[in-house]
Amino acid sequence: MSEIAVRPNETTVPLMPCASVEETLAFYEALGFEATYRQSKPYVYLALRWSGFQLHFGPAPKGLDPAREESGGCLVMVDAVAPYHAAIVAAMRRVYGKVLSSGLPRITRYRTGASRFTLIDPSGNSIIFIQRDEPADLEYGGSKKLTGLAKALDNARILREFKLDDLQAFRALKSGVRRHGADALAVERAIGLCHLIDLAMVLGEPTDPWISDLRGLELTSSDRQRIESELGHLEGLQEWLP
Repeated sequence: MSEIAVRPNETTVPLMPCASVEETLAFYEALGFEATYRQSKPYVYLALRWSGFQLHFGPAPKGLDPAREESGGCLVMVDAVAPYHAAIVAAMRRVYGKVLSSGLPRITRYRTGASRFTLIDPSGNSIIFIQRDEPADLEYGGSKKLTGLAKALDNARILREFKLDDLQAFRALKSGVRRHGADALAVERAIGLCHLIDLAMVLGEPTDPWISDLRGLELTSSDRQRIESELGHLEGLQEWLP
């Protein structure tokens, strides 16, 4: 009897907890997902499909708190993340009238050139879209090649995009701006302040101090071009700039 060979033709499908069938279906269907299977009794099971991948959901364990955002997760490897973010954001605007950028559910912000973003669903699951050619040598805690405010900005980027910790990103950047802002170029300080304003809005913190500092800066036309090139994804940017 000949042995059956293992062939590299596998397909993996994530199975994540579902805290609410109704909320999960409403959210994903609003984004354009198709429910290929749904069941509430004798136990919860949902199968959703969008583009070329699937997400499956099963019963939530007792005591699951979606607000902790520790429920489950899935990595979606793609050639380019920007089109996926744009499609999801467009769907949110059509259905909800705005981009869901805070609370549950939500989508993380996407900056030009970024290699990932995260969609957090009503059950606290994280669907992380990652570009296939994302650098493998990312340095957590800020690149050792950077110093001053540039290092603080890089540290905040890692905390926000890879660790999904807006609060720690806010604290790190606030400290960096206060310690190194005076020695930085006006354009770099402006970029740091814009990120602080955006983070403050997401966290429900006051934005006035940072907007006031930003409007007190003297920026050249080339400074503004760089800011708009790097931060054009931030809603309200033109209203903040001096």
